[in-house]
Amino acid sequence: MINFHVERTSSVPAYAQLVRQVREGLRLGTLRPGDQLPTVRSVVTACRVNPTTVLKAYRELELSGLVEARQGMGTFVSGTLGHTDPHVMARLRTSLGRWLDQAREAGLEDEDVQALLTSVIVENSTRRSATPREAGGAA
Repeated sequence: MINFHVERTSSVPAYAQLVRQVREGLRLGTLRPGDQLPTVRSVVTACRVNPTTVLKAYRELELSGLVEARQGMGTFVSGTLGHTDPHVMARLRTSLGRWLDQAREAGLEDEDVQALLTSVIVENSTRRSATPREAGGAA
């Protein structure tokens, strides 16, 4: 089961943080179809947020087809994201952990790391979309 956390100093609204955590869990394979999300009450208690915040997050996840609410039973994961082999994800996670250690040793803080990662993602996406595909190659 996922353990939600809400960063109060974040500029991201609390409901969006909860949605992001579920989406990340699905991408990383820590959440799978059939898994039950924590009850609204337990998220309210653990994260000290308003019940409306949790309901908004769960509703957004439901509208996107990732979870389903079952009357009297709770909210369950019903969709998936990502299709990467779990072993590949584990290997990449280990490599990224080593890289993060190097970034910390270089004096980077969380916001520095996030800015760097975001800029590399954007640059890479831009470069990939600008590179013409070879004739007959897969898209």
